[in-house]
Amino acid sequence: MKAFSARCRTVGGWLVRRAGWCLAASLALYALTLALHPPHPLDLRVYREASPHVLSGGLYDYAVHTGPPIPVLPFTYPPFAALLFLPLAPLPWAVLVGLWQALSVAALLVVTACALRLLAPDSGPRTRELAMLWAAAALWLEPVRHTLDQGQINLLLAALVLGGLTLTRAAAGRGAAVGLAASVKLTPAVAGLYLLATRQWRAALWALATGAATVLVGWWVAPGASVRYWTGLVTDTRRVGPAWTVRNQSLRGALTRLIGPDVTGAALWWAVLALVTVAAVCALVRCARREDRLGLLVTVELYALLVCPISWSHHWVWCVPAMIWLAHGPGRRRPLDRAVLAVWALVTVTRLVPRLVSVEDRLSRPTPYPALLAWPGTVYAVCAVLTFLALAAGSAPDEDEIPAPEPMRRRARSDKDSSVSA
Repeated sequence: MKAFSARCRTVGGWLVRRAGWCLAASLALYALTLALHPPHPLDLRVYREASPHVLSGGLYDYAVHTGPPIPVLPFTYPPFAALLFLPLAPLPWAVLVGLWQALSVAALLVVTACALRLLAPDSGPRTRELAMLWAAAALWLEPVRHTLDQGQINLLLAALVLGGLTLTRAAAGRGAAVGLAASVKLTPAVAGLYLLATRQWRAALWALATGAATVLVGWWVAPGASVRYWTGLVTDTRRVGPAWTVRNQSLRGALTRLIGPDVTGAALWWAVLALVTVAAVCALVRCARREDRLGLLVTVELYALLVCPISWSHHWVWCVPAMIWLAHGPGRRRPLDRAVLAVWALVTVTRLVPRLVSVEDRLSRPTPYPALLAWPGTVYAVCAVLTFLALAAGSAPDEDEIPAPEPMRRRARSDKDSSVSA
């Protein structure tokens, strides 16, 4: 086993030294894949075609018609998001698709670089090399590929959150990044818990103020759409899609496929939710004690994906920071961390969820849902819970690991000082 580990470290070192070439090769192969199998980014089409309707009052009446199990794709984001998407409308479709692909791939590199920097701010050139290597590999993980194929905004929002929290020194900038991301898609608002857990009080207030300001702007420009969204549509998950499909990798989706459509009224749902919440809280407490900022952010983001009613597999791009933590974090040499990393890699590289989707689509509405599909369909939820266990069990860093991050209390003081200067 020691010889195998030494061999792996040797191979890993060789790859890190050639990270730029690995990234270039990965991008070239991805470009070839696009040329041979051009994507049909339906979500990007919704952003582009629905956004002009925010000015005419028909934003939430517009929908792209597709096929079962989701026959129509309506616009499901707040009105302010439609305002941000307005510049997409006049662009030629081919230009827009190419530009969105390029921005999303660049965002992936930001995600890997900022995750590593959040884990170890002072690691120097090695962080850049590792970021390129991780981006080269992450390009082929299922949530990332699905995001790129659908023209989704997940990578851009993850880059905005991580970049704001990592690269911005002022509390106003960190909070505004979180608030702006939440104004497009509500789930990034969970990063506010990270700000609270790291005692960045002023940044948390800036996040709240930014989110409120975007709501007011949306209300001023599109009052009718804002009333419809914030008084009803915001909680109507039926517009997003059916909870039972294996495309939905949330905890509710997994349990719906296992025990039936009325899962939220069952005692088992509340018991499982309580256990998952306890695991997440334990992970948060342990990460806070060892001042593990990446671990804290991964915990809150994975928990949000679990408890949301709908978490499509492409929402799970936060598996990339999670895998980075498992590979380079405080417990990277422990068998548990290595095992969880291997499970994430197996599930995402083999594209297990799309394979299950292809089987599901050949069935009529399955009632009851086949157990042979239901149990494998819990994979992302299982990976998230296993990650919580690894985060909760993490130990202090070894000497050979990436240097430990700066203390949170120092960041909290700079939060206060920079906010005053801002």
